[in-house]
Amino acid sequence: MIESVTTAALSSALDGLALRQRTIANNIANVNTPGYTAQRVSFEDALARSVQAGDGHSAASTARSLEPTRLDGNNVNLDTETVANIDTVLRYQFASQAVAGADSSMRAALRTS
Repeated sequence: MIESVTTAALSSALDGLALRQRTIANNIANVNTPGYTAQRVSFEDALARSVQAGDGHSAASTARSLEPTRLDGNNVNLDTETVANIDTVLRYQFASQAVAGADSSMRAALRTS
């Protein structure tokens, strides 16, 4: 199957969002672990550059959160993680629907040819 920049970008976005979801879940699981530093996933800027270059493939990266820590050395903020989780779920649903729409269009085009 021919892969367009759009389908490559959507696939990369889904991979990045899935990694972000797993990372948020890990952060929440460690909310009470002394010394645990929250992780953040970024991929949007690299993906945008990749799309501009005409490729669409991009990998997500994980880095330590630079947010202040509590006295126990942990910096997981449950409110921040909850909002990030909701945002990530909505973005994933949107990207999944876009992929499904692209697949549906491709199938319709193949049937008529």
